Amino acid sequence: MPVRIDVAYEGDLQCSAVHGPTGTRLMTDAPVDNSGKGRTFSPTDLVAAAIGGCTLTIMGILARDRDLPFAGARVQVDKEMTSERPRRIARLGLRLTLPAALGPEDRQRLENAARACPVARSLHPDTRLDLQFIYE
Repeated sequence: MPVRIDVAYEGDLQCSAVHGPTGTRLMTDAPVDNSGKGRTFSPTDLVAAAIGGCTLTIMGILARDRDLPFAGARVQVDKEMTSERPRRIARLGLRLTLPAALGPEDRQRLENAARACPVARSLHPDTRLDLQFIYE
């Protein structure tokens, strides 16, 4: 079933997006390095947030289904843009911090799940995706 998101240009390089099923609204702004004011997430920042949320969600589903410890899991995403035109995301670095109580087999399962998230699979093939897993 498709999900509708309505996006409107609000002026001054800002857009509003409304999530059709819930009515939740968010704003985007052009980044400072691309003629904007950087007042909130840029559209490419949302891609970085999406891959972080998607990765943890996919891993969380696996952890829930296998009754694995997952509370406190988090991800830090670093987004790097290309310097040449046309602009695009060159690299997304994900630093995932996961519970140390996970055993070797469960760690491998979760790491495989992280690499298979739908957002990661939707990225341009030239976008470098670096994942680092830390267990603490």
